[in-house]
Amino acid sequence: MDLPVSPIRFVIIGQLRKSFIALPNNEFIQNQPGGNALYAAVGAAVWEKDIGIVARVSHDYPEEWINKIKRWNFDIRGLQRVEDTIDHRELIVYQNSSFEEDENLEVFLNSLNRPFPRELIGYKASTNSLDSRNKPGPFTIRSHEIPAEYLDASAVHICSIDFLSHLLLPANLRQGQINTISLDTGKGYMDPAFWDDIPLMVNGLTVFHTSEKNISRLFSGRTENLWEMAESIAAMGCEFVVIRRGAQGQYLFETASRKKWVIPAYPSNVRCPAGAGDAFCGGFLVGYYTTYDPVQAALQGSISSSLVVEGTDPFYALDALPGLAKARLELLKERVRQV
Repeated sequence: MDLPVSPIRFVIIGQLRKSFIALPNNEFIQNQPGGNALYAAVGAAVWEKDIGIVARVSHDYPEEWINKIKRWNFDIRGLQRVEDTIDHRELIVYQNSSFEEDENLEVFLNSLNRPFPRELIGYKASTNSLDSRNKPGPFTIRSHEIPAEYLDASAVHICSIDFLSHLLLPANLRQGQINTISLDTGKGYMDPAFWDDIPLMVNGLTVFHTSEKNISRLFSGRTENLWEMAESIAAMGCEFVVIRRGAQGQYLFETASRKKWVIPAYPSNVRCPAGAGDAFCGGFLVGYYTTYDPVQAALQGSISSSLVVEGTDPFYALDALPGLAKARLELLKERVRQV
């Protein structure tokens, strides 16, 4: 007799990728599991279990990777193989010791002092073109692809995907029992051309996550002040705005109280920053739902991120010593600053 499936408390919606990562020390990580959904799920799992992942995968996504995700105790009912052709490959190049991303990927590939990776033949870097307002892309999550059981979850984080996913999914999720919904912006619509569309997406969110780079592009020509940007987004109808600033930590703005917090980044020994922002979002989701304290949530997000960046494998953080995350959390609390 089949055992009953445990309820899912937290759901992560996003992308699974085949990651290729070039690091400044000439280390090249080839063809390993990656993608924002995986890193966000790991960031959440640092603190809690019962996490389900929703993502679209095509026929060539390795079954052994899906089984590995399952072995780490993630619920995989939301991983659906689709008939669409999806290029899951993702190449990230960090060009210096500050881990700045090099966007000229073709030049990097041509300059490899090693045999050209067979898996990257035909790879084209993603363009800076804007998302479509009405045409789904290969990673666009359709509402029917979310398992019915996931609609009884406690909280959901939607990773960076595309405009259509971010516009439609929150309303669909709220039709269930889900009231805590966070979203991380996609670069395909954080552009002045989408200015009038952003309020439709923001209204009703619990947390609007974004990077300094993305939100600065959206507000180009309006303001260069990050706190003014946060207040403008908050006025569109979300409870909290978080702006990630890499090694400089995060800005947290509370809509109701108008409080502004600077949450520091934990001083990790960074080996690979891929997935750091996604891990932060996953940790924040769990932290907020379990405490309803946004500062505590941001601290837990920072610790999740600090563990992820110290390894090159996306599951590295889950092998951390017992108690390490909580110990780091206590240290970081003393460095929070209200402005």
